[in-house]
Amino acid sequence: MKHILIAEDHAVVRIGTKHLLKSLIPESQITGVDTFQKVLLELGNQTFDLLILDINIPGGNNTKMIETIRIKRPDIRILMFSSYDEQLYGLLYLQAGADGYLSKDAAEDEFKTAVLSVLDNKKYMSADMQQININRLINPKEFLPDPIVSLSPREKDVMNLLKEGFGTAKIAEKLNLQLSTVSTYKARIFEKMGVKNIVELITKIKLIDS
Repeated sequence: MKHILIAEDHAVVRIGTKHLLKSLIPESQITGVDTFQKVLLELGNQTFDLLILDINIPGGNNTKMIETIRIKRPDIRILMFSSYDEQLYGLLYLQAGADGYLSKDAAEDEFKTAVLSVLDNKKYMSADMQQININRLINPKEFLPDPIVSLSPREKDVMNLLKEGFGTAKIAEKLNLQLSTVSTYKARIFEKMGVKNIVELITKIKLIDS
């Protein structure tokens, strides 16, 4: 019997994931938790074959989660499950020690393929991500390892204030800039960092710094 731990703070997603797992592996025991603290408690109490881990689980939210999990359970298989762009975070988490990265937008067949691959001691990433990594190996100069490098000094100033929670008006006041100028910087930062909002920006900065 396979023992699987689902770490996901949204109940609907957790229930849906459990349903898919039961249809894929009927003879399985599935436990669900909604915080990283509970992940660690469960890992301390029981042995699991697979952990399906939300990248944005409360109390975690960075690659150091993987190291912490490996200390407790070195042999557990870890499948990251996220709504964040696989192109931005997939390889990062695999390099940190995860066994797979799956988008929450993935089709049911891909979900099943990912789970079975990881349980079979294989690494998993989507076909698109595999192609991107092949291109990265062939043309490494086209891929910046750290997107922060591409920011201008003023863009970095704006980014740091955004990270600290300041709004556009307050940033304009602090840096003695026009509101429209700050908005332009903000748009450029999002484009260069490959994010769509402040939450994704902060998350990516944490991952780069971790």
